[in-house]
Amino acid sequence: MIFALLLLVNSATPPTLPGAVNIAQHLHAPLPLHVMLRDESGNVVRLGDYYHRGRPVVLNFVYYNCPMLCPMVLEGMTNTLTELKFDVGKEFDVVTISIDPRDTPAQAAERKEKYVKRYGRFGAARGWHFLTGPESAIKKITNAAGFQYSYDIKSNQFAHGAVLLVTTVDGRVSRYLFGFEYKARDLRLALVEASQNKIGGAAEQVLLLCFHYDPATGKYSRSAMNFVRAGGVATVLGLGSFIVIMIRKERRER
Repeated sequence: MIFALLLLVNSATPPTLPGAVNIAQHLHAPLPLHVMLRDESGNVVRLGDYYHRGRPVVLNFVYYNCPMLCPMVLEGMTNTLTELKFDVGKEFDVVTISIDPRDTPAQAAERKEKYVKRYGRFGAARGWHFLTGPESAIKKITNAAGFQYSYDIKSNQFAHGAVLLVTTVDGRVSRYLFGFEYKARDLRLALVEASQNKIGGAAEQVLLLCFHYDPATGKYSRSAMNFVRAGGVATVLGLGSFIVIMIRKERRER
């Protein structure tokens, strides 16, 4: 299993994490559907309310004041959702839970309006839910899902990873999709599996860790920038190889 760690920080030296930060793949684990939260309208809901509709659920954890990684996760997920033929609220639902107990339903409503509008499909508002809740409730869900995060008092930020969880109709973890860019094909196959209450296999992990990002400077660390540059070079080389192969194939056919 491949495991990589990228620290998005504002200095060349990675900071000391405030606590354990990890994403353990708890495949087949049942989620605590009895846990009570609040939706974007301020109504008290149970997590299980979103698992009585006969549809799989895409679950992710963010916090609404996150300066960096959470918006990237939501943007990446929204972009992938627009590529799917499946519709949110019809073939599957999406549940976004804030890990910050200080976040409010009003903030949740703002995020919902933004991303549902960006998604742009009819009926999506009925299928994409932004939730908040007390720390005790949040921890029960994240612990069951294997999502470990920590709060840093000095920076007033959370150290956390980036992942989408695809969960079955009956509320069990079926598959993990890591990072903030997701292939539509991978998500579609995961949703098909989950709709049949099937459990997928463990995924290769690329853990993107958001911590100590400085919104004032908006700078990455040197190691993070090297990682991004390496990814760009790899993409260019891959595209170049593909073009060469296609040109040779065309010549042979002639």
